[in-house]
Amino acid sequence: MNQIQRVAAYNVCVDEAQRLLLVRLSARTEAAGSWTLPGGGIDFGEHPEAAAIRELREETGLDGRIVELLAVDSGHRVATDHEYHAVRIIYRTEIIGGTLTDETDESTDAAAWFTRAELAAISLVSSGVAGAQLAFGAPP
Repeated sequence: MNQIQRVAAYNVCVDEAQRLLLVRLSARTEAAGSWTLPGGGIDFGEHPEAAAIRELREETGLDGRIVELLAVDSGHRVATDHEYHAVRIIYRTEIIGGTLTDETDESTDAAAWFTRAELAAISLVSSGVAGAQLAFGAPP
């Protein structure tokens, strides 16, 4: 059985109105329509903080500054023909500029801010749930 491991960096961004920034997964993914933290795979030789900031810009149009490391998370699942292991490095990131825009033609297709109450009404993948817990201290 094939084993796939992916190391990725993600951003927990909370604005002044206590809303969490999320991105919606596109039809190019296995969880199309679900929401997750902005972030993604770390390129070979790339520092995780640089990857988090790059992915934030690509997926949301916003510029950020890493404030602190919040967590290193790991997920494992077994599919019919492979095992998948995700290692997620999650940062608290402050938005410092840019304009909120949706990514097109990639793994995400929308970016939006959500209040804690609004999170309960949307579909979140595991990294989205982890982000909500890190942002607000409890599951949505």
